[in-house]
Amino acid sequence: MSWIASLFRSTLMIKAVMAVTGLMLFGFVLGHMLGNLKLFAGPDDLNTYAEFLREVGYPALPHEGLLWIARLGLLAAVGLHIWSAWRLTVINRSARPTGYAVTPTWQKSTYASRTMRWSGVIVSFFIVYHLLHFTTGHVHSDFIPGDVYHNVVSGFSQPLIAGVYIVANLLLGMHLYHGLWSLFQSLGASGPRMDRFRHQFAVAFSALIVLGNLSFPISVLAGFVH
Repeated sequence: MSWIASLFRSTLMIKAVMAVTGLMLFGFVLGHMLGNLKLFAGPDDLNTYAEFLREVGYPALPHEGLLWIARLGLLAAVGLHIWSAWRLTVINRSARPTGYAVTPTWQKSTYASRTMRWSGVIVSFFIVYHLLHFTTGHVHSDFIPGDVYHNVVSGFSQPLIAGVYIVANLLLGMHLYHGLWSLFQSLGASGPRMDRFRHQFAVAFSALIVLGNLSFPISVLAGFVH
């Protein structure tokens, strides 16, 4: 079993875990945001879509079986993503135990990269809160099982709750931006031309997700969705 332990201690393997789980999470946030756009189509469309997700795989699997497998897989991906980030941090600090007296120009970082660890931890807690809020209803004061449209509108009608979602999605945007930028670099896609492309792609993807997600609480607070 020693070779397995060595494999999971290798920087290459840890970066691969971070890249794969990162791609899984990028795919999820995109699909999740696109599906939630049905909020603007009205209660029937959003609730029908939610019911479809609950029934996928039935009767081969129990009711909501595949959906809960996906949720647990998401949480596992988040856990592995955090673990790989922590391991890389430990390895990098061990390789360079003393800091630079002056930070070289090429190592200057963006605000997103400097807050990467904290934004990742906060977003992880937010995912758990989001499940308890809109999935199980444990922290929702007016939760109606199966009525997703009502739960979303009543939840976001509370300014404090809407504010939590707005702040969390701004942090998610910073995390996505730096994550995509680093992902391309880890895969060896770097250079003047590629750096310009990955910067533009990271900005565009992050902005798409953030603006889409922010449109839900803001539309409810503004009264466009009621």
